[in-house]
Amino acid sequence: MNRYNWKWNLSELKQDKDVKVFSTFSCGGGSTMGYKRAGFQVLGNVEIDPKINAMYVKNHHPKYNYCMDLRDFNAIETLPDELCNLDILDGSPPCSTFSIAGKREEGWGKEKQFKEGQKFQRLDDLFFVFLDTVEKLNPKIVIAENVVGLLQGNAKGYVNEILKRFKELGYTVQVFRLNSMYMDTPQIRERVFFIGNRMGYKPLKLNFNYDLIPFGQIRSGEGKPVASWNRKYVDYILPGDRDFAAACTRLEGKRKLFSDKICDDKDVCQTIVTRGELYRFADKRRFSDNDYISAQSFPQDYDFEGNEIKFVCGMSVPPNMMANIATEIWSQWLNPEGTKTND
Repeated sequence: MNRYNWKWNLSELKQDKDVKVFSTFSCGGGSTMGYKRAGFQVLGNVEIDPKINAMYVKNHHPKYNYCMDLRDFNAIETLPDELCNLDILDGSPPCSTFSIAGKREEGWGKEKQFKEGQKFQRLDDLFFVFLDTVEKLNPKIVIAENVVGLLQGNAKGYVNEILKRFKELGYTVQVFRLNSMYMDTPQIRERVFFIGNRMGYKPLKLNFNYDLIPFGQIRSGEGKPVASWNRKYVDYILPGDRDFAAACTRLEGKRKLFSDKICDDKDVCQTIVTRGELYRFADKRRFSDNDYISAQSFPQDYDFEGNEIKFVCGMSVPPNMMANIATEIWSQWLNPEGTKTND
């Protein structure tokens, strides 16, 4: 059984619970849609990229919209009272410098931009910028999502500093390592969530094990043509291959193209990332736009405003993943009829 259907529309959303949320690093609103699916009211967002922000506004109609660097938002002296009385502050600080792929430590302390036209910024300190926002708004609950690489190797020192800062701000924090494929999302996507509160709530329990959704259940009718640089490898793909590296080895004796993944109908879709491509084993074609939308549990009627669909999905929290977390926060912490504290 599953709690949330992977196939849904924005028109179905009903924000019927008195829970106020504000989202930072909002991107296309993956987290926003998750909160809304759980019935929460999302008041607004902060997003640095003008094109991405315009897409967010088109789909989510925020009451308070700030298209700016979060550092600039933190410098605003006077904010609406509603934002200073939040139930939940949400944030997914850009995290590519902590990814386990590549020589990640070489990127620490350096400025980077995700795409052409976007502002250069340091990424490894953005979690602490977000914690400055926590201090400024003082919400009851904080939810921050990041890559699992943050828990590994030298990056664990950052985690210790993050937890120390949370404690200084008066928050009790739990760290959860979750996989979206057990959370009504037809995609393997492991992420770490920092969930803190300053209200004395009992420890949160998050144990998700919903039915897996194999790629064959969501695959659209027709995929896109194979990219030109991969065409010669297609005939060398065999059942069980997870990427093009195996086909490259068979043809050329070289292992490359690890970022071009292959999804079999019987398996859960592999993680959507902004680099590389996802391919369908069934017809040896690339993912369609609808394949990406469905695998990310984005709504079928989402308006991407001309932005690259794979990029938006790869940069977002799966809505169903956040919807499940939000639903548990409601039932265990915020539901007026439930038991919320240790008293």
